[in-house]
Amino acid sequence: MSTLRLAVSAGSFLFVLLGLPAFAQTDPSSPPQQSSAAVTQETPRVQDEELARLYLVRKEYPEAQAIFRKLTAEYPNNAVYWNELGIALHSQSDLRAALKYYQKAAKLDKHYADPENNIGTVYYAEKKYAKAVRAYKRALAIKEDSAPFYLNLGYAYFAEKQYEESIIAFRKALQYDPEAFDSSKSHGGTVVQDRSLTTDRAHFYFLLAKSFAESGNAARCALYLKKARDEGYKDMNSINTDPSFAKVIKDPAIQEILEAKPPETAQP
Repeated sequence: MSTLRLAVSAGSFLFVLLGLPAFAQTDPSSPPQQSSAAVTQETPRVQDEELARLYLVRKEYPEAQAIFRKLTAEYPNNAVYWNELGIALHSQSDLRAALKYYQKAAKLDKHYADPENNIGTVYYAEKKYAKAVRAYKRALAIKEDSAPFYLNLGYAYFAEKQYEESIIAFRKALQYDPEAFDSSKSHGGTVVQDRSLTTDRAHFYFLLAKSFAESGNAARCALYLKKARDEGYKDMNSINTDPSFAKVIKDPAIQEILEAKPPETAQP
């Protein structure tokens, strides 16, 4: 499994997670393979899939785009190829074209969650957060146990200043995958994640700390509490009375953060 990380802008990362062997899917319009001749006939297609995905991993997006265009022309009913063509264009910051192909994939296969999620990432990048929320919810209605979808939903809710909904989404992500916030981990599938954040970073980190506290992960809670403090979060002492931190409040690392002076007031 290979993981591709694309820098979109300052403070923003676009994660394209590709399971290379898993997506040599069969076109619903293709006949079943019944003979060695049929297997031979399929070989060029499989080779094209693998080469296109290799181009994506190597960040050679125009080359990947060209092959996915060929595949969508040959197999127009294959939703996976349309979604991957969208990813190739998304990776080149052509958001409008990417959205078109994600929507095509979603229309072709109503039970395919990935393009619905990816539609959300386009809207998120365009700061159309309410639309992004709706798209992520459609993806979760199809695949309700997806940690990456819940992460995206949490970011979109945060951007909408719906903080309680944001923390609920992050909590669900951690429920399905305790390592959901590990950006080096591949979750599989043709899934785009946009973790950009432009405002109120201190509050955002505090919400992440709260999510980890509720799951009992003191180490990650301390990590994000420190980030929140360093970004200037003003109400650190509230965790002493917040029941969400009850499981981890006595952890030495968290106590050390609470006792430390904020960076701007610390003595040289």
